[in-house]
Amino acid sequence: MTAQGLFLTFEGIDGSGKSTQARLLAETLRRLGHDVVLTREPGGSPGAEEIRRLVLEGDPDRWSAETEILLFTAARRDHLERTILPALAAGKIVVCDRFADSTRMYQGLSRGDLRRLVDQLHALMIGREPDLTVLIDMDPETGLSRAKGRHGNEERFEDFGPDLQRRMRTGFLALAQEFPDRFRVIDGNRDMDMVAADVTEIVTRELQRFS
Repeated sequence: MTAQGLFLTFEGIDGSGKSTQARLLAETLRRLGHDVVLTREPGGSPGAEEIRRLVLEGDPDRWSAETEILLFTAARRDHLERTILPALAAGKIVVCDRFADSTRMYQGLSRGDLRRLVDQLHALMIGREPDLTVLIDMDPETGLSRAKGRHGNEERFEDFGPDLQRRMRTGFLALAQEFPDRFRVIDGNRDMDMVAADVTEIVTRELQRFS
């Protein structure tokens, strides 16, 4: 691994299986002898986990999109300072379930025309993009059905309904075209193990390129 580490993120609509694939990849990389930090957004540090509860629970209209952008950016900054950057400085692989691309979609595109604001705050307060982003592409109706079946308290965004998920999918695919050097798109409408095999193949190839 390089002295600067490697920063990998997973993106996708709700219920796409990205969290499962992030966990499976981390397990595979550890078996291969890599030092891996598996983390998530919002969250990944004590302060960011507190903000996670604020933004993912409660009524769908609890926050405006503008307020959410500020909350997510604050959580991301704490996560970056306390978890991501120290791990990368130690030469570790960071595997993160969601990062700034999710904010570009959920708040910047799908809940208002605020993409420019998201990017401005990102440049000012974060200033870091992943080295590689794996987008798990999923049928929106299937993904939403999976997400609603988790029976957890963090369903605020799922409660916006299928229209948001459809716009999210279109937006994520557009992001993959906007940033082709770091995005890799994988068909998530398949068996979990088949998806995991594709993820492992892609990441293994990228590790060789970055090493």
